[in-house]
Amino acid sequence: QVQPVEAGGGSVQAGGALRLACAVRDYFIIALFRHAPGKEREGGAVVYSGTDDTAYADSVKVRFTISRDSRKNTVDLQMDSLKPEDTAVYYCAADPRAGFDWSSPQRYQKWGQGTQVTGSS
Repeated sequence: QVQPVEAGGGSVQAGGALRLACAVRDYFIIALFRHAPGKEREGGAVVYSGTDDTAYADSVKVRFTISRDSRKNTVDLQMDSLKPEDTAVYYCAADPRAGFDWSSPQRYQKWGQGTQVTGSS
């Protein structure tokens, strides 16, 4: 199984939007985590490849949308209404197994290299 690869990110003023794409295939669960300086790594959103069910952290719910494109083998994260507190390195994480808390970063087998997202005030 191949390591996920992120693309996108960047810097935008507060209230703006950015989109991340994670190239990933043959995993059951794909999640986007973020890691801000001085904070714990936080799960933002997850999609399950078998059902396309999704879940979100309360901090990003309504503003972020995760989706899977099976033709392109990508998982996309649309981030709207960005806030300065969304500033972090965002990582794509993937795992072939089921049955664990998706927001637990230590359970994921594969991680992307990360991409910086900055929401400036």
